[in-house]
Amino acid sequence: MSGCGAPCRRPTTFPTRTYRECGVWASGAKSHRPRPRNARSSRFDAQPHHGRRLLPPTPARRERASLVTLSTLTTEDSDILREQLGRPLRGVRAVAHRCGSGHPTVVETEPRLPDGTPFPTLFYLTCPRAVAAASTLESVSVMTEMAGLLAADAELAEAYRAAHDDYLARREHIGHVEEIAGVSGGGMPSRVKCLHVLAAHSLAVGPGVNPLGDLTLERMATLDKPWTAETCTWRPA
Repeated sequence: MSGCGAPCRRPTTFPTRTYRECGVWASGAKSHRPRPRNARSSRFDAQPHHGRRLLPPTPARRERASLVTLSTLTTEDSDILREQLGRPLRGVRAVAHRCGSGHPTVVETEPRLPDGTPFPTLFYLTCPRAVAAASTLESVSVMTEMAGLLAADAELAEAYRAAHDDYLARREHIGHVEEIAGVSGGGMPSRVKCLHVLAAHSLAVGPGVNPLGDLTLERMATLDKPWTAETCTWRPA
């Protein structure tokens, strides 16, 4: 069981491809079209994020992301989160992202739980529909595909390392926990181990910070049972 609230399955191995070979474009909720032969080879030009181009992180984009406002955890939120997770809450600080209907999608957690356990997962994916979509991607070897992209694309790998630094800086701002110093989540900075963590990071801070989190959200929107925050159908009982 991973810290993101869902089991992260080890994908079966299959040949990986570069972004140029994959040619993944999003022209609708379920449509992919081949990459034109004369298109630019940059990974960031090739990957739109829900209708927008997925752009490389820059200091300006990271500064805007750093201004994301957290929502105060209300009694109603706590009740909904217990329903979503099926257990008591542990170390939840605030709601970091909400679905279109207003229920929590991602929470921000303390780096040390009340029982003293170090907890590296700063942003925790809670919405059951989002968790299910991320799990579906893991079950069809998307993590292996992304690992291949990291190995083949230096620009992507650099941006992913920057996302790791962003994650650590945000957690360190809450408090320093020596046992997890330098440990972020999701496999960052060089591996892909949990799409739930990467998606939660992108949802919490916005696009342009974590490239594989952004790509995870784009892929979640193209599933047979697609998920986006705007169209999420989950509702509390």
